[in-house]
Amino acid sequence: MFRFLVRRTLGAAVILLIISAIVFVLFYAAPRDPARIACGKVCTPETLALVRKNLGIDHSLPLQYWEWLKGLFVGRDYSSYGYCHAPCLGYSFQNREPVLSTILDRFPTTISLAIGSSVVFLVFGIGTGMLAAVKQGKALDKVASSASLIASSMQIYVVGVFATYLLVDQWQVLDRASYTPFTDNPAQWAQGLLVPWLVLSLIWTANYTRMTRSQMVESLSEDYVRTARAKGLSRRTVFFRFAWRGAMGPIVTIFGLDLGTLLGGAIITESTFSLQGLGMLSVKAVSTNDLPILLGVILVAAGAIVLFNIIVDSVYALIDPRVRLA
Repeated sequence: MFRFLVRRTLGAAVILLIISAIVFVLFYAAPRDPARIACGKVCTPETLALVRKNLGIDHSLPLQYWEWLKGLFVGRDYSSYGYCHAPCLGYSFQNREPVLSTILDRFPTTISLAIGSSVVFLVFGIGTGMLAAVKQGKALDKVASSASLIASSMQIYVVGVFATYLLVDQWQVLDRASYTPFTDNPAQWAQGLLVPWLVLSLIWTANYTRMTRSQMVESLSEDYVRTARAKGLSRRTVFFRFAWRGAMGPIVTIFGLDLGTLLGGAIITESTFSLQGLGMLSVKAVSTNDLPILLGVILVAAGAIVLFNIIVDSVYALIDPRVRLA
């Protein structure tokens, strides 16, 4: 197990290094010059050269990447900002603030949105899918399958506006979407994020309902499950001890990818409810050509996906005893 984790960690480091290099080249070789944008309309060549030096983009592209990579591990000295301690992701072109501190300031909003919605769609999605598998071919199965198909075709920006209008403005049963730090007021934190959680989890619940149902139906038809039934084990024991554990492997895999994606920033949800998380930060960075912020958010998203893939692979052995990690 230890050797497996070491190999996956080293592999993850290589993957993140490749991603950072590709993204760096794509962004910094873009036709839009961030120095010219920051310089303004009246910009002399001397001023433009000074702006490029202050932004740290006055060298060749390979040297820029090397300086950025070095700053990530040992820190970096900026002529206009001073010394940036490791891990240094650079400074924003727009607000001149450290990228890492900006991301850390927005990350609690995104992680609150991701974890809360994950709890909702896992509970309802897996629960509904299991019920549909048990009642395969019956009315409950057909209703759950039809409802999940309809819900998965909906769009967050439509459902979000509709839910806010009904639940907040008309019926006044829930609070308007907002973010309050959990440490300040846990109750207000949950109340402010309840509508975004419900809206974001609606589509994901539909996906997990269909996925759980198909995996459970397949698992219930396996030979080892039929053998357990033939030995006289109770229906509950067969369902949860054998069929359920066998069906959860693919679901855990997809959940690891989905949670990593959510932690990278639920862009549409945050934009719909005006939540200042990583999604809104990336949208603003795109509109202002703030390349350091974009690179930092993408690395956070990629790191989250890689991390949760390692975690998923590690818990496979606990879910399915047929899996053995070398």
